[in-house]
Amino acid sequence: MVKDSYLVGLIGAGIGPSLSPALHEREADRQGLRYLYRLIDIDALGVAPEAVGDLVRAARDLGFDGLNITHPCKQLVIEHLDGLAPQAEALGAVNTVVFDGGGRAIGHNTDVTGFAASFARGLPDARLERVVQLGAGGAGAAVAHALLTLGAGSVTVVDALPDRAASLAAGLNRQFGAGRADAGGPERLAALLAGADGVVHATPTGMAAHPGLPFAVELLRPSLWVAEVVYRPLETELLRVARGVGCAVLDGGGMAVFQAADAFRLFTGREADASRMLVDISELAGSLRAGT
Repeated sequence: MVKDSYLVGLIGAGIGPSLSPALHEREADRQGLRYLYRLIDIDALGVAPEAVGDLVRAARDLGFDGLNITHPCKQLVIEHLDGLAPQAEALGAVNTVVFDGGGRAIGHNTDVTGFAASFARGLPDARLERVVQLGAGGAGAAVAHALLTLGAGSVTVVDALPDRAASLAAGLNRQFGAGRADAGGPERLAALLAGADGVVHATPTGMAAHPGLPFAVELLRPSLWVAEVVYRPLETELLRVARGVGCAVLDGGGMAVFQAADAFRLFTGREADASRMLVDISELAGSLRAGT
């Protein structure tokens, strides 16, 4: 049933600077909807990521229509849900929870389609024969699936937790075919990047709450494209440095917009206008830079 009033939220850590509330609410305003988007920050609440199940149940009991889920809860939330959409089940990560008419909490993942749409728009001519990806968490799982769906020849996942990278690579090979994915530790990064067409960064490094660079700038070269998942800030230190080196770059704003548009549809049953939301995120990010 399509309604005209919605209550949704975002569960994650350090999400105070998130642009999701404004993105969703601006689009809802344009469509004449009453739409309230609340932040549920586990850091502000002083609870561990493992409390995500309690937060989901509380949101359901309070009448929320759905939730977005972000770092570090995209995988932890799964055991607390009543069902998973096929893509979320294949990924083992959830970024959107919808409460259906019967009160069931169903997990979805809009990060895959969000990254794929952003990449196709922002780096349409990028070579994809050999791609290195940093990060094997919830966002990393979605991005790796998107890259292989887009036709990447091979994706090597690098993570500080080798078992996590190996598990993701194994799942990718089962789904896309043997040899499409590999895993490695940070000690292999320099050698991997030297032979790669591009690198996707899918760790929290560079976020407002986790500033810095994920690897040494000396590993960048002009022929290497660089794609970012972080969008708070829109221009991370990695993108700024990579652009200075001469790399083609893709910020995380497009992924944020396209995944939000897909989540908006799941929450409301209405199509969001992603082109208008791309303008929104540029304006919102500009306001953050200006301190307004």
